[in-house]
Amino acid sequence: QVQLVESGGGLVQPGGSLRLSCTASGFTFRFYGMSWYRQAPGQERELVADISSAGGSRNYADSVKGRFTISRDNAKNTVDLEMNSLKPEDTAAYYCHALYRSTRYWGKGTLVTVSS
Repeated sequence: QVQLVESGGGLVQPGGSLRLSCTASGFTFRFYGMSWYRQAPGQERELVADISSAGGSRNYADSVKGRFTISRDNAKNTVDLEMNSLKPEDTAAYYCHALYRSTRYWGKGTLVTVSS
């Protein structure tokens, strides 16, 4: 069955770094555009970063540009989010998302807390 499993979340101090990873299975990963979304308590889910199926195109939310980097490995069926210079406002549940035409899948999320 289709699975997107996120890992790498946790508690980090402001200014610190974390690397999130998402491992996909059950579908043809290399066909899918991949994204990371996040949702803070009481707020709507928002797009953080996305990457095209072959990895040639990447986009970022203005709030994370220059601090976060999305990457993928189609041989390993993984998509990562490197997060640097973390701020308290980056605190949220982070979700992996896959999209191909009208078919989309979501992971269950991993929690990132930025606090001193």
